[in-house]
Amino acid sequence: MNETPITIVQSDYQTLERLLDTSSDRTLPGIGMLRDELNRANIVDSDEISPDYVTMNSTVEFVDDEANKTYQMTLVYPDQAGSPGTVSVLAPVGSALLGLRVGQSIRWQVPGGRQLRLRVVAVTGQPEAERRTQAAG
Repeated sequence: MNETPITIVQSDYQTLERLLDTSSDRTLPGIGMLRDELNRANIVDSDEISPDYVTMNSTVEFVDDEANKTYQMTLVYPDQAGSPGTVSVLAPVGSALLGLRVGQSIRWQVPGGRQLRLRVVAVTGQPEAERRTQAAG
């Protein structure tokens, strides 16, 4: 069990719960890991989430400390994945990033026994923060 604290927006939590409940492929390795993450998450309203948290549809810059590589990806639902620069929340990297805050790291087991150590460097686009900015402007 991972002990890195995570925070998830209520609307993302509800959508992800529905996704897990209706998923036809229960053998995907990401389903169990995502369920575990949701079970331990701190759930907040969208207007309470700080812009430095990774929420669904956020663009995040992160480092894989094991491989010493930096990536920038947008965390998406499975039906939106596949485009360059996107990662599904059901992929090991996607479920690991969900709910992390800039500066946090997480160790994550991936299929094949390899461990990732992902560290969030920046959240360069977060839907909740963008909505607040538009509402204020």
